Amino acid sequence: MAKRTAGIHHITAIVGNPQENVDFYASVLGLRLVKKTINFDDPGTYHLYFGNEGGDPGTIMTFFPWENAYKGRIGDGQVGVTSYAVPEGALGFWEGRLSHYGVAYEKASRFGESSLRFDDPHGLHVEIVERGERDLNSWSFGGIDSKVAIKGFAGATLFTSRAEKTAELLEQVLGFEKVGTEGDFIRFQSPAEIGNIVDVKTISSGTGQMGVGTVHHIAWRAEDDADQLDWKKKIEAYGLGVTPVQDRSYFNAIYFREYGDLLFEIATDPPGFAIDESPANLGESLMLPKRYEQYRSGLMNDLIPIKVRELE
Repeated sequence: MAKRTAGIHHITAIVGNPQENVDFYASVLGLRLVKKTINFDDPGTYHLYFGNEGGDPGTIMTFFPWENAYKGRIGDGQVGVTSYAVPEGALGFWEGRLSHYGVAYEKASRFGESSLRFDDPHGLHVEIVERGERDLNSWSFGGIDSKVAIKGFAGATLFTSRAEKTAELLEQVLGFEKVGTEGDFIRFQSPAEIGNIVDVKTISSGTGQMGVGTVHHIAWRAEDDADQLDWKKKIEAYGLGVTPVQDRSYFNAIYFREYGDLLFEIATDPPGFAIDESPANLGESLMLPKRYEQYRSGLMNDLIPIKVRELE
C-alpha cells in the first residue's frame, strides 16, 4: 500500500498584537488556548497554540504574534485560506456570532459545501464549513457548546506558483487522493476524519510576501519518529531538500519547501501538549523548554501579558 499522511497536523501563521489574537481565536471562535510558549528561534516572541479540548493533531492553529512586524501579502507560496469544520446545521449560529462581534463575512459555496468566509483581525483568510465527520469538540467557552463548536480543520487552500507540481507532490508523494475539480480548484483528500481536505488553486494569486496576516507554514502528520524519518527519505528521493529533525517539545518536525514555494512541515503526532501541563490546565501557564528556563523572569517582563477572557 502506498504511504499516506493522515492530513493536516497544524498550521502556523504570523499575526500582530497577541491579545487581539487570543480574543479572536479563543473568545470569538471559541478555540481552546492549549499551549502558551515562545518561539524557540526568537524567544522574545510568543508561540500560541489553539485547538480542540485535547489539542489533537488536525485541530491546531499556531501563531507567532509580532506586534510591530510589517504587513504581509497573501499570495503564491502560502496557505491562502484556513478552513474550520463545524457540525452540520451550525452555520446559522456562526452567522449570528460573527455579526455580534462585528466580523464581516460572506457566504460562499464550493464542491457542494456552504461556508462563511471572513478575515481575522490581522488579515488572515478564514472560513467555516459544515462537516458531518469527526466527533464533536467537547470544549465549551463563551456561549459556544459542542453542538456548534469548531471541531478542527476542515482543510486548507494552497496558493502556489506551480500548481501542477504542488498537486503532484500531494498526490504522488504525500498520498492524498484527488477527489474533484471545480473552477480554479483541485480538491484532494486524506484518510483522516479532520484536517483531511486540501484545495489547490490552479491560477496564480500573485507573489506572496511573508508578514503579519499570512501563514508561515502548514504541517502534515507523521505517526511517530520512525514514520517521520521514512517521510524524510521519501521526500528527499523526490528531489527536495529536507531539514534535520527539530525538537519542538510537543512534536518533532522536519521542513521542506516544495516546488510551488510553499513551506511544508511534517510533524509527529506524539508526544502532544500534556507532557508539561495536565489536560485540565492546558494553556494556563507560560511553558518554556529547559534551555530557556534560566531566562524566565526576563522573558515574562518582555512578553505582552495576555489572558483568555469572555467578550461581551
